[in-house]
Amino acid sequence: SQESLQLVDQYVTNQLKSMLSIANYVQKNSDMSTYFKELVTEPPGGGTDDIYERFLKDQRIREQLDTLATVRGVSYDSGLESDNCYVTVLLTNGDYFMTYSTDDFNPLDFAREPWFPELKKQRGLQSYWVASSPTVFRQVKKNHPYQISVAQTLSGQGTNIYGYVIVTFFEDRLSRVFYRNKQVGEVMILDDANRVISSKNPAMIGKLFPYPEVGASGLSSEIVTIAGKQYLITQQPLPMTGWHFVSMQLYKDAIANIQPIFNRVFLLQLVSFSAFLILLLLLLRRFTRPLIKLGRTAAMVQLGNLSVRSGVRGQDEIGRLGYSFDQMLEKVKEMIHEVSITHNRKRKAELAMLQAQIKPHFLFNVLNSIRMKVMLKGDQESAEMIQSLSKLLRMTVGSTDDLIPLHEEIALISDFTKLMNMRHREQVKLNVAVSPEALMIEVPRLCLQPIIENAMIHGLERGSGSITIAAKVNGGTLLLSISDNGAGMSPPQVEKLRQSVAAQAEPGEVQASYFSGIGLANVYERMKMTFGERFHMEIMSKPGQGTCIRMSIPFKEEAEHVQRDGS
Repeated sequence: SQESLQLVDQYVTNQLKSMLSIANYVQKNSDMSTYFKELVTEPPGGGTDDIYERFLKDQRIREQLDTLATVRGVSYDSGLESDNCYVTVLLTNGDYFMTYSTDDFNPLDFAREPWFPELKKQRGLQSYWVASSPTVFRQVKKNHPYQISVAQTLSGQGTNIYGYVIVTFFEDRLSRVFYRNKQVGEVMILDDANRVISSKNPAMIGKLFPYPEVGASGLSSEIVTIAGKQYLITQQPLPMTGWHFVSMQLYKDAIANIQPIFNRVFLLQLVSFSAFLILLLLLLRRFTRPLIKLGRTAAMVQLGNLSVRSGVRGQDEIGRLGYSFDQMLEKVKEMIHEVSITHNRKRKAELAMLQAQIKPHFLFNVLNSIRMKVMLKGDQESAEMIQSLSKLLRMTVGSTDDLIPLHEEIALISDFTKLMNMRHREQVKLNVAVSPEALMIEVPRLCLQPIIENAMIHGLERGSGSITIAAKVNGGTLLLSISDNGAGMSPPQVEKLRQSVAAQAEPGEVQASYFSGIGLANVYERMKMTFGERFHMEIMSKPGQGTCIRMSIPFKEEAEHVQRDGS
């Protein structure tokens, strides 16, 4: 009953929407609204248009209204029928346009209708729906005794009303659908006061619904006893108008065919359930057989038998699972074999490392013995040179730490400078200006040696001079600078050096030597890999004023994380 009533609601709603769209079109059509405003604001005695031009405009408006008045609607039985509606436009200056003859009805009489004052309260696209009332058009009153209207005000940009549009159609356009639907019994449309607007029985129109109160907010049904008989009453709102549908039918007629349908449905369900149960058992047996086989294979693997295979194959998920399980066993077997080989290689490598550690220690012991003999002979300078060389070798060959405190790096540079001074005739003085808090900050091992070597060979040109190492802490950054008082470089040479450093050699191209061939590019690459993007290096030089390399090295926890990620 509810579904049938919803079908009726769809047809009736479409009919009402078609009427509403006509009123909206008249209100929003720019040509019509412009002409209507000209007529209303026209001064007494006529406007500037001549009579013929005024006639053409009036004729064009009436043609548009006639076109709108012919509405093609889809009937409830899926056939097509043509129903004309009546369109009236009343202007506040007394002019009017309509789709019917004034002999049939005078449009100005609409202003005398009792509902017309309520229409004046509407604004914009607000619509006022006029419930069923006796038809006012003389020629069709006999065949269509009742009419329904929807009206809107015509207003400009403000709130001033310059006219009204009224679209009228006949009540039997709605009631015809009630005749065609026999499944819902007696169908009516009621207003908010439960007064009948449309019904199969024209005598009921305009009267109050004589049965219990209705008007629910949603689709609902209830069984009501009326005059000793049970009726099924179904109701549904018609939100567009504030009205609602009500259908009534005898309850015994509504349930007349339920028992045979129930018996047939029950028998069908019983047969379907039996067939489903048999099919389910067959499918379960088919599915569980390979699963049981996989379970047995897994149990054997758990006992340590890695050579067993399930052999389950197929295009379904279980077949693919069996294939994957067998492949996993093959992979596990291969991995165990590879782990055994790797373990043997690791033991051999550890043994080789232990053997290799003997060689550096032997070399250090020999150098210390030579240094002691040289000291006993009184050659203190040679003894210091051998001691510095021993320290360098111990740092480069014997140490495995990537990061060392800054004070160890400076000590290493001091030994390196002593060795270089002994090789060259001219002496280079190393000045150190490092704040106490900067001494324990860790830096990459041998990060300053390439810069010092470049300064002595290229900056000071193997001659005398001074090199200054300065360091201080600023927040979470170590500010480190290495400067010399050598020949310096021209701006093109400085730019070329900067581009060379910015190019950053590939990691595979880093030189293995610690004492030559590394250069600024290698130092920059190592620093970037250790400290990440927060590391910065500047190169400054002027001819005759020396060269200065400045580095900003982060040393807080963020830098340590970057270091570990890049390692």
